Amino acid sequence: MLDALRDMLGPGGVLEGAGAAPYGLDWAGVDQGTPLAVLRPRSTEQVSAILRAANEAGIPVVPMGGNTGLTQATAAQGAWVLSLERMNKVLEVNAQGRIAIVEAGAILSTIHDAAEAKGLIFPLFFGARGSARIGGALSTNAGGSNVLRYGNTRDLCLGLEVVLPSGEVANLMSALHKDNSGYNLKHLMIGAEGTLGVITKAVLKLFPRPLSYATAMVGMDNVEDALVLLRALQEATGGAVEAFEYMPAAYMEAHARFAPDARPPFERVYPVNILVELGSAAPRDAAPGAEGGTALTEVLEGILADFLGAGRVHDALIAQTESQRTELWRRREDLSDLSLMRSPVVHNDVAVPLHQMGALLARIRALLAEHDADAVDFSVAHLGDGNLHFAIWPGSDHAKIHQTIYRAVEEAVIALGGSFSAEHGIGKEKRGSMARYKDPAALAAMRAIKSALDPKEILNPGKVLPD
Repeated sequence: MLDALRDMLGPGGVLEGAGAAPYGLDWAGVDQGTPLAVLRPRSTEQVSAILRAANEAGIPVVPMGGNTGLTQATAAQGAWVLSLERMNKVLEVNAQGRIAIVEAGAILSTIHDAAEAKGLIFPLFFGARGSARIGGALSTNAGGSNVLRYGNTRDLCLGLEVVLPSGEVANLMSALHKDNSGYNLKHLMIGAEGTLGVITKAVLKLFPRPLSYATAMVGMDNVEDALVLLRALQEATGGAVEAFEYMPAAYMEAHARFAPDARPPFERVYPVNILVELGSAAPRDAAPGAEGGTALTEVLEGILADFLGAGRVHDALIAQTESQRTELWRRREDLSDLSLMRSPVVHNDVAVPLHQMGALLARIRALLAEHDADAVDFSVAHLGDGNLHFAIWPGSDHAKIHQTIYRAVEEAVIALGGSFSAEHGIGKEKRGSMARYKDPAALAAMRAIKSALDPKEILNPGKVLPD
């Protein structure tokens, strides 16, 4: 069977042994097991032929994009890896329709560059954008820093092309903003982590490129005041807040060790540090202000001045140049690499309603004091959408304590009306959480859908749904 696939896929199309081994590593280099083979198609037709062959033979297939996930969703020991890395083209950018048509293996930063060349943006931004591929982002419904304004990947997609486990190709490549013609299969595939079909193409929404940004780091005492600041900025700008990122004191201190050449934003470290960015495509906001900056920057300066006067903000640094803006963002986007400074790391990706974030952080402090007083909590958050990336360096080496903390954080999140998975998906890592917390009727419906579309369970088996 592999010989036949070699003939079809051509040179480099089938990798085995040492060639396949790198595909068995996760983003941090942890070995998840070498796949039986890695198949690298160049077209939808080749993806279809691979799945048709796998389905007939009952061979499991694990779709893979940039392999930047964090939940072991691409673990593929005993399976074929179906890598979309050679299907990586931006096929079209239509400036008038504000859409991009891309192959699933297109790297996120490549899509950004293609949109930028037309004076537009594709507003899905996160640290791994230089290697993450759009098929993986769609399959996990990735979030990132701009969800506050533009939504998750689901909200940025108009249409898909999907190859089903049988090898049939479902053409859902609509560029329509309204289409009520039956079940929305596009949304079923987005976030399914490659368990229901393999995304091969997508129609993406593009947006006007902001003519001006206003970016600042803000030092504060508590998250409650930070959320008041967020509301004030939203009201003053008509919803122009693009990002509102939370970093605690421990993260700022860790970053100073991780990047000693990076200039700290403040002379002292504050309990709560917020990276806020406003963006506007309106010429009036890009016009020079009375003090030399843009009108948008002056709005940010004015509100921060009011909060400074009220004692709710203690310090603020507003980027004056693009290099300063990049420097502020780099501190936040260093999270993944910074987390590897020490081992082990106990981490979780969770979400709560915005008004409960302060309560969640207080509960985390209490449970750490109870179970591991020496733990270093460097959790950061997309505070504007309630997504916390819980992360600690435990003071204890005992795996049982690590698991106790992990479960206690999840239970605190559920008690506050939140979710045990915000933007990283389920993969293998959170199947236990699905069993514990997901509504039984919802799980039964999910199993019925999986059984209907993939009765032989060849696509990414052992992921998402609990046994």
